[in-house]
Amino acid sequence: MILPIYLYGSQVLREKAVEADIEEREELTKLLDDMYETMKQADGCGLAAPQVGRSIRVLIVDGSDLADRYPELADFMRKMINPVFTFKSEEMSTYSEGCLSIPDVDAEIDRPKVVRIKYIDENFQEKEEEFDGFASRMLQHEMDHLDGVVFTDRAAPIRKKILGSKLNNISKGNVATSYRVKIEK
Repeated sequence: MILPIYLYGSQVLREKAVEADIEEREELTKLLDDMYETMKQADGCGLAAPQVGRSIRVLIVDGSDLADRYPELADFMRKMINPVFTFKSEEMSTYSEGCLSIPDVDAEIDRPKVVRIKYIDENFQEKEEEFDGFASRMLQHEMDHLDGVVFTDRAAPIRKKILGSKLNNISKGNVATSYRVKIEK
């Protein structure tokens, strides 16, 4: 089922998400499937549960549509429940990011180049993996959502100032998207 994507200004995007109850397997499986369908319909490469109004620690990323630019992502898709960083490299990388919750806005963001994440997968198996490059960036972006952080929070101060009126308009619903959106204060 396609879910509405909550826009910048929605309270759920600023909350620290709680751990998902892994005993609720059927509900979590349905949520992950709905999130995947929603993300694909919106032409995104990642989505966190707060972006669909659920303040729980669940996310998905799918880099397959970016394989032309990043061949290493051809088969890269992860569904993560209760992910936790176990390592972040000191080496940083910079890239212009965007977000389905903040349409038509981008900013150069510095993030650790390599991360290691411990999580429960969609089959309810515990895993720990190391991610590099764009896969690392996608996961860090989505994990920020689980902590109530949006990518513009990490932008340079001058960029934040420039984006101020755009962000204000989005928070009022003054934005056009090709996907279902919602604002909830």
